[in-house]
Amino acid sequence: MPQLNHIAYRWAVAAAVGLVLAFLTYAVGSAPTRVASRLGMRGLKRRRAIENNPAWAQIEPLVRWLGVRVSGILSEDFRRKLDRQLSLAGDWMGLTPEEYVGLSIVSFLGGLLVGAGVGVYMGQPAMMISICGPLFASFPYLLISGEAQERLKQVNRGLPFVIDLMALAMSAGLDFPGAIRQVVEKSSDPNDALVEEFTRILQELQLGRTRRQALLDFMDRVPTDQVTEFVNAIVQAEAKGNPVADVLQIQAGVSRMRRSVRAEELAAKAGVAMVGPLFLLFGCIMLLIVAPMIMKLAAVE
Repeated sequence: MPQLNHIAYRWAVAAAVGLVLAFLTYAVGSAPTRVASRLGMRGLKRRRAIENNPAWAQIEPLVRWLGVRVSGILSEDFRRKLDRQLSLAGDWMGLTPEEYVGLSIVSFLGGLLVGAGVGVYMGQPAMMISICGPLFASFPYLLISGEAQERLKQVNRGLPFVIDLMALAMSAGLDFPGAIRQVVEKSSDPNDALVEEFTRILQELQLGRTRRQALLDFMDRVPTDQVTEFVNAIVQAEAKGNPVADVLQIQAGVSRMRRSVRAEELAAKAGVAMVGPLFLLFGCIMLLIVAPMIMKLAAVE
């Protein structure tokens, strides 16, 4: 009798999962679609990702197809939130908001397959499916959020050096686009987040956008305190007619001072942060010293 109940429980779980998948398939298939634009920086990032990542090249057509299918069921507000997250991550993999959802669906289905396989081996398929499905579905969000945080840190680390280089270039007689071009050309890593952003600013200036518009878009894509201060200083200098080179020199000095203060703060916190690991290390050393003595005393008795 218990075995029959266990079999009935498995069939009920399988039927519930099947109904959910059937409902999702019907909702996605019957929704109106819209094709997203893949031009500009997002299209360039997609091409690079496909060329450099064979695994992504294999699943990209499926993700793109799912993105078109789910495009009709996403609200504009939700689409804007996803687009904002992708923008902060530097247009990660060239994904559009719809394809972001499609990648989460692919990851969820992969989690179901992995959970089913592990669950059959462990004898707990329902539990493993319920765990692996949502866990795998959250992987794209975790990857994109981590990429956004790393990108902001990378920009903050490189901005003081870039401001110094721009101040020197403008003091030598170059204009603002020429100084940005020097930053891009002198960079040793074209995939650096700050270099990508300045390349984009330079391209927007060449397309006829004003300096103010290009810089405000840069501040919107990288909303950190250092970038905000840098952009506001240049925009205000342009509005008031002050020399941009002088403003950049002041900004370079402020950035160096802020970097020194930040290093001192981290050095001060390092001592406190090391207390826990040192205490654990001391405990392990004492255990290695005392344990053999206790074992010898126990053997003697």
